[in-house]
Amino acid sequence: MDSEIAARADFSQIRYAQVWEDADILLQALDIQPGQVCLSIASAGDNALAMLSRSPERVIALDLSPAQLACLELRVAAYRELSYDELLILVGSKSGKDREALYQRCRSQLSADVQQFWDRNSTAICRGIGGAGRFERYFEIFRRYILPLIHSRKQVNRLLKGGTLEQRQTFYQQEWDTWRWRLLFHLFFSRSVMGLGRDPSFFKYVEGSVGDRILQRTHYALTALNPAENPYLQWILTGQHLTALPYALRPENFDAIRRNLDRLEWHCTSLENFLDAVGENAIDHYNLSDIFEYLSPDHYHQLLQRLIKAGRPSGRLAYWNMLVPRSRPATMANQLQPLTKLAHSLHAQDKAFFYSSFIVEEITQ
Repeated sequence: MDSEIAARADFSQIRYAQVWEDADILLQALDIQPGQVCLSIASAGDNALAMLSRSPERVIALDLSPAQLACLELRVAAYRELSYDELLILVGSKSGKDREALYQRCRSQLSADVQQFWDRNSTAICRGIGGAGRFERYFEIFRRYILPLIHSRKQVNRLLKGGTLEQRQTFYQQEWDTWRWRLLFHLFFSRSVMGLGRDPSFFKYVEGSVGDRILQRTHYALTALNPAENPYLQWILTGQHLTALPYALRPENFDAIRRNLDRLEWHCTSLENFLDAVGENAIDHYNLSDIFEYLSPDHYHQLLQRLIKAGRPSGRLAYWNMLVPRSRPATMANQLQPLTKLAHSLHAQDKAFFYSSFIVEEITQ
């Protein structure tokens, strides 16, 4: 079974230098137990690493992009070779000097191809590898050129301090939600401009206003959720993590991830090709990112069947919808059970706020 998106998108560059999906809700959704086998879309590697903290037997990370796997491989080397604070500096979560020296300490752990990849990208190393992707550069344009036309640095800092729910709602209504905010937000997060950050082919199955949907979710993130606890929002607005970190970069998870690094493997292949090879009854849980958005309904349904076949009874699939609705069709009711209450509860906590829904489904046969 061929990969539909592989034929349409360019996977030669770093598209995502960070994983923009909340590992907190992912881990709650999958409920990984020691000894289980998990499959994860790799992206930049953060959530595959987060899964290691639950001591599964194996985590298998897949990606079509050698550049994305280079991000994962460098992170693995950093967990092995660096201290916790040095890891944060290399990623760019905190300021620090001599990132090139930190990279050199990791370099011997890398394969030859990945050494060459990062040697060619020394500027990305020096700036922090978490900012090296096309998606992160898109947010940097927003942060440097659009946001200052809307709000002052003082207002941004005030937003990120959070406060009580009532304080957040009042601040948003009285100071943040201006006509300039709404206008420039809709322009910058339109379908055409977002093509600067996401491959334009990713919008093939999107209908309706992109800006309207993302603005609604952003409103939720700035009020119902606490910005002081949101690492994704903090990076978008400041280019760093200030008072919050993603799961894999929190100090309490560092040792557990490092201890289990040998349980992680990664492969440059499509999910379809991997499932062809892995056989039946092999995988307990799947972290599928938002890959189904890029597939036609027919291809999505075919892939679900392959995932079920390779999965184990009571195994779970977790995935996000951003702009295209995807969930198990009624024809698979005897194979996949949607865990709707759990998914809705977790989506309400989702700090990577731009997704319209979070889907959790359990294999019943």
